[in-house]
Amino acid sequence: MNHIRSFIFKSAWVVLVLGLLTACGSSSRPEPPPIGEFKVQQNIKQLWAFKFPSADQLNQGLVVVNERIALSSSSGAVAVVNALDGKALWQHSLGTKLLSGAGFDGEKLAVITAANEVVVLQSGKVQWRKRLTAQSYTNPVIAGARVFVLLADRSVVAFDAENGQPLWVQQRLGEPLVLKQNGVLMPFQNSLLAGLGGHLVSLNPDSGQVIWDVAIANPRGINDLERLVDLVASPSRISNSVCVRAFQAQIGCVDANRGALIWNKASVGTKGLDGDAEVLVSSESNGVVRAWLRSTGERVWDTDRLKYRDLTAPMWTPKGIVVGDEGGWMYVLSGKDGSLLNRLQTSAAGFASAPTPLGNGGFVMLSRNGQLTAYQLP
Repeated sequence: MNHIRSFIFKSAWVVLVLGLLTACGSSSRPEPPPIGEFKVQQNIKQLWAFKFPSADQLNQGLVVVNERIALSSSSGAVAVVNALDGKALWQHSLGTKLLSGAGFDGEKLAVITAANEVVVLQSGKVQWRKRLTAQSYTNPVIAGARVFVLLADRSVVAFDAENGQPLWVQQRLGEPLVLKQNGVLMPFQNSLLAGLGGHLVSLNPDSGQVIWDVAIANPRGINDLERLVDLVASPSRISNSVCVRAFQAQIGCVDANRGALIWNKASVGTKGLDGDAEVLVSSESNGVVRAWLRSTGERVWDTDRLKYRDLTAPMWTPKGIVVGDEGGWMYVLSGKDGSLLNRLQTSAAGFASAPTPLGNGGFVMLSRNGQLTAYQLP
């Protein structure tokens, strides 16, 4: 908990917002051990690169829809990039700092500004903007002709995607501390899933009515910081199984059809999850990469090869697990036992996104210095 700073803002109530700082250069994190020798068993091929204004500390989740990638910069720049060749389809500067990554449905793009506004663009032009009652650090979601925003006062707000007309608000009161990090907000079939505190909640997208509410982790501890258990992006969804991480507390999997907790286990980490129908993979706060059985939560394997490195969330592929670190290194680990298959030094000064899959079998990563790069595991 040594890499946390706090901010205060006011909406209908006063809330303390916590922001994670990267551990790069911190004397409190032990020195990472040498990687050592390994045999390269999986090649990494760069496909293209796109230079974008610095993404800085947004720590966003990239969104890829219909071979289009939406991205944003903390400086206020937004863009949509062709996933096939890395060419910009359009770019725009909003002229104000942003607090969130981009929400995207293939046509419309939504971001949150530091002035507490949700702004929706299409084809590089602003369609509308609306004032919010609180700050938001979570990528908005555009689905079903609506724009959904998760606010830092633990409320979810819905707007009409065409004109910005407010439709409904659903709020859950909770602990006074809120994480300054991309949270959980995602569509699931005909519902909307949101992380409200340590709970995964299913909402009716037409009315905001709660369909079900499942606790992944409950606040515990003697002070507000120890009781912080907000859910963090990105969740891993396979069919009706949705698995999420509660900040520095637990991970768990939910049957989203029934609204039933399948399992939850203690896990100390700050980044999201990925996996397939059999295995779920996490990167822990100490740099250990861990695999769990998706059905039961039983541990499959651990690897401390990357211990004490500040890792991104992992990306699962049939050819290997891809993860990046604060030094700009990209690693490919075996999905069978976590052994190191390859590593690549990139030009990134740390990553602003986790590796994100593309429809053509490749993946993209956004660096903090604004380099969006596509790779493939041939």
